[in-house]
Amino acid sequence: MASQRSSGTTSKKQKVQTLYTAQQQINGHSADMVASSVVLVSGEGERFTVDKKIAERSLLLKNYLNDMHDSNLQNNSDSDSDSDSEMNHKSKDNNNGDDDDENDDDEIVMPVPNVRSSVLQKVIEWAEHHRDSNFPDEDDDDSRKSAPVDSWDREFLKVDQEMLYEIILAANYLNIKPLLDAGCKVVAEMIRGRSPEEIRRTFNIVNDFTPEEEAAIRRENEWAEDR
Repeated sequence: MASQRSSGTTSKKQKVQTLYTAQQQINGHSADMVASSVVLVSGEGERFTVDKKIAERSLLLKNYLNDMHDSNLQNNSDSDSDSDSEMNHKSKDNNNGDDDDENDDDEIVMPVPNVRSSVLQKVIEWAEHHRDSNFPDEDDDDSRKSAPVDSWDREFLKVDQEMLYEIILAANYLNIKPLLDAGCKVVAEMIRGRSPEEIRRTFNIVNDFTPEEEAAIRRENEWAEDR
C-alpha cells in the first residue's frame, strides 16, 4: 500500500508540474521564452523580422530587450505564488483561446518611427554583416577616433548624400556607435583639405554670408587653417 500511495503522489506532482510548465509557455512568462527574433517596424509601418542578435547591435534595442527579459523574469517569479487550482483554471481558459493570440504573445514588435524603411533596411544590412565583429570599447574615445573605416563599411557608405545623412541619423537614434563613427568619418573625409567653396559645392550649400562676414570668419579661424 505504501508503494501505491507513493506512486500516486508522484503522479499527481508530475501532473501539476506539467500543467505549470504548459501555463508558463502559454502565457509567455518563462525566462526561456525570450524570442530569438524581433520585428522592427519602420516609420512607414513596414515590418522587418531580424535575429535578436542583429537587433542588439543597437544599444537602444538591446536595452529594451533586456528590460523585457527582466520583466518576464519578474512575471515568472510572481506566477510561482499562484495556487494549483488557479493554474488549472487558467490553463483551461487559455486552451479554449485563439491560437493566433498565442502566436502574438511570442512576437516582440519594436517600432522605429524615426527611421524610414529604406534606411532601416540599410542599417539591418550593416548589422547583419557585423554580427560577430569586435569594435573598440564605446567609452574609449581615442581608440574609436583613431580606428580606420574598414573597407566593407567604406563601400557600404558609398550612397547618395541624403541616404548617408539618414544612416548617420538612424545610427545616432538607435545608438549604434560603430556605424555612427564610420558615417561621421566618411563625411569628415569628404571635407578634409577642401576650401569652403569646394565644400559648398560638394554638399550643395548656399553661401549666404556677405564678403565682410566671410572675411571676419576667416580671421577668427586662421588657427584652424594653419594646422
